[in-house]
Amino acid sequence: MRFGRSRSGEEPREDSGLYAKLILLLALVAYLIAFALENRREVSVHFVFASSRVSLIWLILLSIAIGAVGGAVISQLNRRRRRRQ
Repeated sequence: MRFGRSRSGEEPREDSGLYAKLILLLALVAYLIAFALENRREVSVHFVFASSRVSLIWLILLSIAIGAVGGAVISQLNRRRRRRQ
């Protein structure tokens, strides 16, 4: 890494980190698209009193959302309990 001005008198640029982040972001988006396309078939979901057919990707995303909300609620309850002690 060089400091100061380059031989041409221009400021040095740090674009390599930007390009690496852009490539990583594009790879992640491509993976998510492939994941959604691979999991688009319909599956039966059996609830206690009913059942339904949904696309597998929606079931996966719903499970992730329920887990995230549940984790946030448990985290808040633990934080509140620690403050009272």
